[in-house]
Amino acid sequence: MKAAIIIVCVLTAIFLLGWLGLKVKPKPFDAYPQQSGAVETMPLPKGLPAPVERYYRVLYGENVPLITSVVITGRATLRVIGNIPFPGRFRFTHEAGQSYRHYIETTWFGLPLMKVNERYLESVSRVDLPFGTTEDEPKVNQGANLGLWAESVWFPSIWLTDERVRWEALDADSAVLVVPFEEAEEHLIARFDPETGLLSLLEAMRYQGADSESKTLWITEAGDWGQLEGQLQMTVGAARWLDQATAWAIFDVDEVIYNVDVNDYLRTIGP
Repeated sequence: MKAAIIIVCVLTAIFLLGWLGLKVKPKPFDAYPQQSGAVETMPLPKGLPAPVERYYRVLYGENVPLITSVVITGRATLRVIGNIPFPGRFRFTHEAGQSYRHYIETTWFGLPLMKVNERYLESVSRVDLPFGTTEDEPKVNQGANLGLWAESVWFPSIWLTDERVRWEALDADSAVLVVPFEEAEEHLIARFDPETGLLSLLEAMRYQGADSESKTLWITEAGDWGQLEGQLQMTVGAARWLDQATAWAIFDVDEVIYNVDVNDYLRTIGP
């Protein structure tokens, strides 16, 4: 009987320790070592679908910024092991409309537990995880390309300034975002809040992995908006699959840096 009680107490202590470790938010990564560069603007194009034009006017007014690169840093909640919500931190680096690199850490008691290095360079994806590497898999490339364009929600002027991208009308509160992928195109449905005019979500059909037999509806949602770098910005975003009950990732942004040289940084590993 005593042995059973001891076992229960030990298991309870382990559970509580694990639970407490998941409640500790990690410190943010150190600030990116460059300040935002100069940002020029261009007039808001004419002929946009009505909800798209409203969205850009709410964000930018009459002129939209010309963004060439972005570094996005923040904290996250990630369900990468089972359905356990691990705290984490991230840094996403983009050469706008061309390439990206993701560095993500899940943490326990604020300490790194699992590190993810992911990149999409010259239309080739590479994902380095503790349990293996995936590189240049066609279905992963498709997903990475959608990620490239969906994450542009942090610098959505690229959806206007990149000549390969176009908007198509859908209804009063939605539009289709058409983006390039290799020799073809992909389509994302953009839903806008009818009250604020801001983007609510993007949805697209995406492969979940290299072995996926078919695509699944993938949804990225805007959770909150605020001021960053003097610009109205999505400060909280989430990503989920239609066949999952909850978001697998929630990203809370601490810092956004625009128009810096990221050429070498895109090809490194780590934060």
